[in-house]
Amino acid sequence: MPQIREKFATQIESTLLADLRILAEAEGCQIQTLVEEAVRTLLEERRQGKARTHVLDAYQKSHSRFGSLFEKLAN
Repeated sequence: MPQIREKFATQIESTLLADLRILAEAEGCQIQTLVEEAVRTLLEERRQGKARTHVLDAYQKSHSRFGSLFEKLAN
């Protein structure tokens, strides 16, 4: 069964759009394909409750510094 598509309008930073156009051309696909892929990935990550990159970075930095303390607290 074919996907039903809807048109919508939005705005994006001009540098992001330029990079997106370059990527689409390099991969031989339409911008629409890349946008759908990005939105699917975002929704999947949010539904699964994956931590965002900056959250993971902060955790890793704190673990490097306080890892032994975390282990003691866990016991």
